[in-house]
Parts: sequence; structure tokens; C-alpha cells
Amino acid sequence: MAKRSNGKAPAKPRRGLVRRLVRLLPALLVASLVVWVGLFVAYAPELPDTDALFNDARQARVTLIAADGTVLAERGASGTAFVQLGEVSSTLRDAVIATEDRRFYSHFGLDVRGALRALVSNLRAGGVVAGGSTLTQQLAKNLFLTPDRSLRRKIQELILAFWLEARLSKDEILELYLNRVYLGAGAYGVEAAAQRYFGKPAARVDLAEAALLAGLLQAPSRLAPTVDLDRANRRASTVLRLMVETGKITAEEAASARAAPARLAPAGGSELAGHFVDWVLDGLTEHLGKPETDWVVRTTLDPRLQRVAEAAVADQLRDQPGIEAAVVLLDANGAIRAMVGGRAYRRDRFNRASAGHRQPGSAFKPFVYLAALEDGHGPADVVEDLPLTVDGWTARNPGGKRYGNVTLDEALALSINTVAVRLGQEVGMAKVAERARLLGIGSELRPVPSLALGTSEVTPLELTAAYQPFALEGVRRPPFGVERVTDAAAGELYAHRAVEAQVVAPETARQMRNMLGNVVRRGTGRAAALPDRQGFGKTGTTQDNRDAWFVGFAGAYTLGVWVGRDDNRPMPGVSGADLPARIWREVMVETAPGEVLAGLALPQAKPAPARREGDSYVLHTVKSWFDRVLGATN
Repeated sequence: MAKRSNGKAPAKPRRGLVRRLVRLLPALLVASLVVWVGLFVAYAPELPDTDALFNDARQARVTLIAADGTVLAERGASGTAFVQLGEVSSTLRDAVIATEDRRFYSHFGLDVRGALRALVSNLRAGGVVAGGSTLTQQLAKNLFLTPDRSLRRKIQELILAFWLEARLSKDEILELYLNRVYLGAGAYGVEAAAQRYFGKPAARVDLAEAALLAGLLQAPSRLAPTVDLDRANRRASTVLRLMVETGKITAEEAASARAAPARLAPAGGSELAGHFVDWVLDGLTEHLGKPETDWVVRTTLDPRLQRVAEAAVADQLRDQPGIEAAVVLLDANGAIRAMVGGRAYRRDRFNRASAGHRQPGSAFKPFVYLAALEDGHGPADVVEDLPLTVDGWTARNPGGKRYGNVTLDEALALSINTVAVRLGQEVGMAKVAERARLLGIGSELRPVPSLALGTSEVTPLELTAAYQPFALEGVRRPPFGVERVTDAAAGELYAHRAVEAQVVAPETARQMRNMLGNVVRRGTGRAAALPDRQGFGKTGTTQDNRDAWFVGFAGAYTLGVWVGRDDNRPMPGVSGADLPARIWREVMVETAPGEVLAGLALPQAKPAPARREGDSYVLHTVKSWFDRVLGATN
């Protein structure tokens, strides 16, 4: 058999293809250039003077006004001078580059490898799970562009990134980025953030602090250590791993930093409602951006009631070392009149009221009973109290106590566990979770049998808001903390719009209201009874007394109180029927007794505001988004 030739003939077609591609290359380059020029002409924004970018980075003054017209707080008045790159810790610079753009010093504004890797990851996940933007692109977006995510905006971002790379050195780009990036709690730039969180300049942050700051770049408002220090430090641990991967630190150095995570410096001054102020500022900055001129923010906070709430926490926890508390007070319109995020803002800025996720225990049971009433049950229906086992889990009453035959009204008043679980199984835990979400619970609710006893974590703010429809004939009015925002020229940047929805039938809401009244009259909530009017509410105590709650309403106010330890250790002898109920009573007796819900007019929900002349589409969209966040969420 003749041996097959190994000559060069088969290679000729491939070589011919290469030749054709080489001949086409000039035409492809010209076509690409024409397309790029066309895109540049069509989409390029006005290019600013780069010299102006290095001017002093004074932060505008933001003045927060309380509901009575007094000044609640001022932030950013002194500003933070623009710091040179050499005045930023090299550890912090390395942490930012390792986390956000490890090929920063080698690309030309677009990291092709990183962009392709992000594209593949997103295609595999079927959604956006990775980003491919370089530091230069992020700087372009932060300096010149809106939060819009359109294709036009991405093209503009790329054009500006190339322009910045052509005009500035890499060190100048990094210097601008570190001075302009948002890092939560109203702080722009690493110097402001280092001073805000650690009470020191950016030149002196250590490895753990540098990792925390770099980690905030992923989601500054959500990861801010003033919101959730543990979550911020978990993200910092990821940053340390990335720094090891890029050779900036050793594994031993990373382990040492993890063993001694960053801690917040004590807050200065004795600011009233510090947790509320931080919460408002984070919402403002996230949805309206960095203030370029001075702002005046008119909030809903009532200073008198805020002082009452802070004093009640201090009074009731005076002999309870290590125990923390959170308080949220809403008026009938959903306005936040008082918010206590912890017993000492100066020592600890974590806001347990808005960000503390804890199990509500029996304070969740009203949503089970609501679902049962809507399913055809009545308050007078009789149920036998018997142990119940579902999927290997057994529901029992504390101490194994048995009540025999009880009405639903009595079962809620006495907080009988087995009846709540039995009702949940009858109507379906998925329906219970759906009803709780409709009333305002935004946290994840797992529709398992134990959900009837409040085993899914919620925040005090959302649980308090979810009780309000029981007081308002079934109408939900989402909580909000800002009435209006104006700039230095008195131009309106934001105004709250009343939003409401009928989420429970009025008759069903009245039934629930009467049942919650019996909790206070003759049930577990007797310690919350008021001297001048009827109170309505529910106690909640979790397993081993790790969390204690009282949430309820009276007159025109809805009030939620949580008590617990940050490390989730038990509180022997503490239940929702004592400390939280007493704090609730101490605050509620100071609210105006003459304001009764029966006399309140329910304002009609207003449609979305029309786009004003002169507003760009993006500005109009941002205003509407901000309105939903601060005026129509949770």
C-alpha cells in the first residue's frame, strides 16, 4: 500500500487564508476606526478640564432638619482636603487594586481579559454576577456620568476612560479614584472614610482597616461598617485573600489581619438620633449621589419623642450590661418619629433598628392569624391545644404547658405555640409568608413549619411597619424618614409622596386589632397597658430568650421594640413581656393621647410626579427611584 504523502500541499489553504486576512486587515482597521469615530461623535459627553479634577475636594454641607424645624445634624461642612497619592497608605492602595482592578497598571483603560471573563461568568449564571469595569472606567462613571445602565452610558464611560488614560498618568488616575469614590456613611474618598470609620488619616490605616475600606467598593451603602460591621469584615476577609493571590501580602499576614479585624472608632459628640442620621444620609447618597452644593434635608424625626425613646432604653437597660435595644416609632402616615439603633451611638454606630436581622419569635404570629382569618376562621373558633409534629419537628408550648380547648382569640392572647403552628399548617406556610410580605416584611421568609413561631429573621423597622395595617383599617403606608431635600438655591431635589395600599380587608383588620387588644388587656402584653387609652400589640420571645420583642400601636402611633445581645447569647429571665413591653409603654405614654385613629383622614395615594421641564430623563428616573426607596419600601 502506498504511503500517504506528508508534503506541504495541505498547508496551502491555511496559508492562503492567512494571506487574505492580512490583506483585509487595513480595511478592518479603517472600518473599526470609522465605527469608533462615529460612536465618539454620537455619544461622547463634554470633556472637562482635567486640571479642575485635582482641586480641593471639599464635601458640601448637608443640614438635616427635624420635624419641629430645629437642626438635627450637619455633615460634611468642613470637608476633607484632596490628598496626594503618597498620603494614602500603600497597603490601602494595594488592597484597592487587588480587589477592583489587578491589571490596572498594564491596561489602557479597558481590561479585555477581565471584560471577557466577566461576560462568560454572567452568561453562565444567566444574570449579572461579575463586573469587568476597570478603575479608570469606574472613575469616569463617578466623575461625569449618571447611574443609568444603558448602552449609551456604557459607551460614554469607555470613551471617558480612554480620554482619562490619554491625559493622565496611572498614578494620577488612582489618586483621583481614591479621592472621589463613595465609601458609605456619607464619606467620599479614602481620607474621609478613614476619618469617619477609624478616626485616623488614610496614611495610617492598617491592613485590616485597608481591607475593610477596599471591600466597601462593592456595595458601600450595604456593606458600610456603620450598617453591619460583621458583614463588612467578612467582605474584608475576601479582600485579604485577593491580596494574597496578587502577592501583595503573605498568607500569614492575611491570617493575622483576620484574627484582629477592623473596629470602628467611637463617634464624637453627643448627637441626637445618630443612627437615624446615618440611615438618612446613606439613603440620600445612594440615590441622589454626591451633593455638589449644600443641601437641606427636612426629616420626619420628632426630637422630643426621640429623647423619650433614648431615655426609655437607657432607663430600662441601666442594670442590664451587654444587652442592646432597638426602637422604631411611626406615626399614622408612616413617618419615622423616633429611631434608636442601640443604647450608645457614640460607642457603637451599628443601627439595629434598620439593619439588625433577628428572629421575631411570637411577634410574628399575627401574620399567621391574619392568614387564618382570611381563610374563613373566626376569633371565636375553638381549637384544641395539642402537641404537633410536622416533618420530624415538634411544636410545644414553653414548659410543656397544655391549655385544652381555646378560641383563636385566647390562643393569640396567651401566645400558644401549638395553635399557631396548627393554623399555619391549615392555611399553608407559603400563604403566611405571602401575607407578611404584603404587609411590609422585606427579609427572606422560609415557608417552613417553624416560621409560624418566628424563626425567619427580620429587622425592627420592617416588623414595626408590617403591624401598621392592623391599626389603619388594613391600609399600608410604607415608612419614610425624609420629607424634602433642597439645594443651596432652594431647588427641590426630592419631595415625599404619600403612597398607600389596601392590603387587608377593613373588617379583617378590625378583627386583628381586637385580638391584639386582648393581648394587652388579659394576655402576655399586660405590662404594656397604657393609663389613658387602649394599647394593641404582641410580645415575642425566641428560643433560650435570645430575642425579646414588643410591637404594637395606640392612638396614632405604631411602636416596635427589640431587646437582645449582639452575640446572640441567651438573656435568662428576659422576655417580650417585660423589658420590651416596659420600654414600649414608657415611650407610648409620651405620644399625644388625643390623636386617635378614628379621626384620621386617610390621604389618597398620589400618582408618580410628572416629569418637570428641564429634568433629564435620568434625573426624573433617579427622583422616582429615590422616592420609592425612602418613601415606599419595607
